[in-house]
Amino acid sequence: MYDLLKGLRVIEGAAFVAAPTCGLYLAQMGAEVIRFDNVGGGPDFRRWPLAPNGESLYWEGLNKGKKSVALDLTRPEGREIAQALAAAPGEDGGLFVTNFPVDGFLAYEKLKALRDDLICVRVMGWADGAQGMDYTINAALGLPLMTGPADDERPVNHVLAAWDLLTGAYCAFALVSALLARMRGQGGREIRAPLSDIGAATMANLGFTAETMLAGHQRLRMGNDIFGAFGRDFTTKDGQKLMLLAITPKQWSKALEALGIAAEVAAVEAELSVSFATDEGLRFTHRARLYPLFERAFAAKTAAELTPAFDAGGVTWGAYQTLEAALEDRRLFKDNPLFETVRHPSGLSYPAPGAMGTIPQDARLPVQPAPRLGQHTDEVLAQVLGLPSAEIGRLHDQGVVA
Repeated sequence: MYDLLKGLRVIEGAAFVAAPTCGLYLAQMGAEVIRFDNVGGGPDFRRWPLAPNGESLYWEGLNKGKKSVALDLTRPEGREIAQALAAAPGEDGGLFVTNFPVDGFLAYEKLKALRDDLICVRVMGWADGAQGMDYTINAALGLPLMTGPADDERPVNHVLAAWDLLTGAYCAFALVSALLARMRGQGGREIRAPLSDIGAATMANLGFTAETMLAGHQRLRMGNDIFGAFGRDFTTKDGQKLMLLAITPKQWSKALEALGIAAEVAAVEAELSVSFATDEGLRFTHRARLYPLFERAFAAKTAAELTPAFDAGGVTWGAYQTLEAALEDRRLFKDNPLFETVRHPSGLSYPAPGAMGTIPQDARLPVQPAPRLGQHTDEVLAQVLGLPSAEIGRLHDQGVVA
């Protein structure tokens, strides 16, 4: 955690990945993020993966450092409390992150009636309000039909919820931008962030859409080949798979040098009257001629022989490894100062990350675990809404809060 956003109060009414990711990033930068859920937990409270005792590792991962309020959102009084939290007074409040529908009790117009300068960032599936999640949006964008082996027509979904994560990060940026505008006297606003728009815009930004329009068809499958450059997995003599990438002239020349195939590649260049050193696109275009040379060079040496030569020459490469192996990798997890071992609501103690990026160690705040469901209900009702203890007790007695 870090204290760049210290003093800000963000209310989160959300489930799943995108909107909670937005709240997580804001909390890790020092904002007070108060999450409200239904009594008993929302739709993601027991989402897999689970700890042995049934607690959600997923939920406690995305909600680190937040406060938790449990409300009965099926009842009018519980919904009124949620509205009051989102619109609570204070110049550093009135910041709401949600993926609730645009209509209903958390509609922007209803919240704005309670606080005119309220800022609401709303994650959506489709821009027209239709249901959509990361995997369905990804399918609609055509990416699963570009992913996988070239000789297999089946769609291939990737494991990472990329559109959710990108949308969550974009929403954090959008909320801080809207707050800056409010501080300059431009008032509040609602910013809707549909996964469909984030996905479509990203496809356009990366040139996928223009490429498809020009070619008349989307990009073809090509397995693990890197499009437009030289990059692929190769197998060493001892059966290890290494990813090799050569985009810049230096990366290319150093790879040839380490593999000892510069002369063979030069012969191909002379035959084709091209220069692979100066044009990465040509390396991609003629990869079918180049791959056999690289395959033989990899197959002639073990990984233990190749990798030191790669490192000495500054070659860009990476080993394929399991996540359990990655946990022992000092560049990723093991002894990484980004992580601190904390005790989580599941009762387990394991490393959890704080704010990402280069932050001086003495400026980092301790990593805080996710809250227990409803852990801060009384505190928030008293401090944010100013409710007296007798009123909070009544709400508990009637099951409106927990």
